[in-house]
Amino acid sequence: MVSVERLSENSASTYEECAKIFLNWLQKEEIKLAAVNPQVLISYLIWRRTEQKCDELTIAKDISGLRALGSYLLRQKMWPENHAMLLERPKASRALPKVLSVEQVDSILDAIDTTQALGIRDRALFELIYSCGLRISEAATLQVSNLHLKERLLIVRGKGDKERMVPFGISAKEKLEQYLMEVRPLLVGSKIVSEVFVNYRGEPMSRKGIWKNFKALEVKAGVQAKVHTLRHSFATHLLAGGMDLRSVQELLGHSDLATTTIYTHVDDKQLREGHKEFFPGHKN
Repeated sequence: MVSVERLSENSASTYEECAKIFLNWLQKEEIKLAAVNPQVLISYLIWRRTEQKCDELTIAKDISGLRALGSYLLRQKMWPENHAMLLERPKASRALPKVLSVEQVDSILDAIDTTQALGIRDRALFELIYSCGLRISEAATLQVSNLHLKERLLIVRGKGDKERMVPFGISAKEKLEQYLMEVRPLLVGSKIVSEVFVNYRGEPMSRKGIWKNFKALEVKAGVQAKVHTLRHSFATHLLAGGMDLRSVQELLGHSDLATTTIYTHVDDKQLREGHKEFFPGHKN
């Protein structure tokens, strides 16, 4: 006998309405119920936010309704798992991450004076942070031995000392090569330094040093942002280009997929500022 969840009359009515709207949308988009996956659910919520002009509270109710529907479909063996459980309900008190457009990222990067040695370093540094979605601490501690230029791959040591592999684009490779060949040897001299990015004394750059340099660029470019905003922009541009949520989770190094879903709540105007490719910021 199939168990029935005890729901209040109001909740049952709300969930029924949510399911009806969702099923009508699937029919309009010609998507079969059995073919629904997390990316389809995200597309539906974006449609609700932009086309239907739904607020955070309504989106939260939608997600609850989708979870209830998913629970039913799971019991009926129509879904292999409840995909809606991967969706995080937006909280009114939780600030959405600020996201830059591709043009704004370019403005910040173009504000760097690459006629100076330290400017060449900073261009490589911030290009890489954006191209790989790095945390500031991950960029500061990046090891030369974990940088594979030919393959355009990084091995990043993130939170909890967990390692992940992240690809980077051609533009980042070119800037890194220039820095490593022309600038870093002059800064390091005869020292043996394992970190990729060093300061003017040839010592590993600190998080504070990276932060101060970025603040100066922010003022120069006239774009309000933080170093971490480049990571937010990386993730959002990937989703806008069509990459699935689990792949973005892997690239960011999130242990919980629910953390990654915060990017699905970003305003659609920001979400769609990427180009047609997965990561449009700088061609890969």
